[in-house]
Amino acid sequence: MKLVRLLANLGYGSRKQVAQLFREGAVTDVNGDVLYADDKVEHADVRFEGEPLDPPQGMLVMLNKPTGYTCSRKDVGRLVYDLLPPRFGVRNPVLSTVGRLDRDTSGLLLFTDDGQLLHKIISPKSALGKVYEATLADDLKGNEGAIFAAGTLMLEGETDPLDPAVLDVLGPRHVRLTLTEGRYHQVRRMFAAVGNHVETLERTALGGLTLGGLESGRWRLLTEADTQQIFS
Repeated sequence: MKLVRLLANLGYGSRKQVAQLFREGAVTDVNGDVLYADDKVEHADVRFEGEPLDPPQGMLVMLNKPTGYTCSRKDVGRLVYDLLPPRFGVRNPVLSTVGRLDRDTSGLLLFTDDGQLLHKIISPKSALGKVYEATLADDLKGNEGAIFAAGTLMLEGETDPLDPAVLDVLGPRHVRLTLTEGRYHQVRRMFAAVGNHVETLERTALGGLTLGGLESGRWRLLTEADTQQIFS
C-alpha cells in the first residue's frame, strides 16, 4: 500500500492533506530521514512527527469512560469519540465501540476496527464475564445473590429469564456483579426487579481484562497480550 493511502486510511488526513504532510517533511523513517509518498517502507518503520504510526487494521483501544458521555457518533452532547484523538474517528475501516455503556455508566469500554474481533467479544457464545460495581439507593435485603444466581429472574417486558449472575456484597449498598450476557440496561433493571435502584454504575472488567489503573477519561492502545487476556 502506498504511504499516502496508508496514512489517509489511518486518519492522518485526506490523501491531499497527507501528500502535503510529505512535502512538509512530517513523515520520516526510524532514523529521522524524510520519506516520500512513493517510498516503500514497513508500517512499523514509519514515523509521523517523530512518533510511530497508529496500528493498522486490527487496532483495539480501551477507554475508561466517564459518566455523561454517549456511545454514539451522531447523538448531540458529549460523545465517547470526543475523548479519543480526532484521527481515530476517520480511520478506514471505522473504529467502533465493542458493545455500549449507557450515558450514566462509567468504566471499561473497548473500540476496534476489526469486525471479527468485535463479534467474538460480544458473541453470547464467548460468555465473557462483564464485571460491574454499583452503589445502591437502599440497603440490600440479603436474598439478591440467590435470586440473581438462580437463572430464573425475568426482567419487565421480556419473556426469557436471565442467565445466572454472581453477586459479591462489598457493603450494605455497594456490590460487584458479574454477568455473562448484556441485555439493555441489565444491571439497573435487575436491581429494579428486586425493589432497589442503582445510583452509580461502573464496569471494571471484561473477561480477564481490567482497567489496570487507567484514569477516568483516559485511553490506551491494547497489545496482543491484552487481547488474549480478554479471553483468558
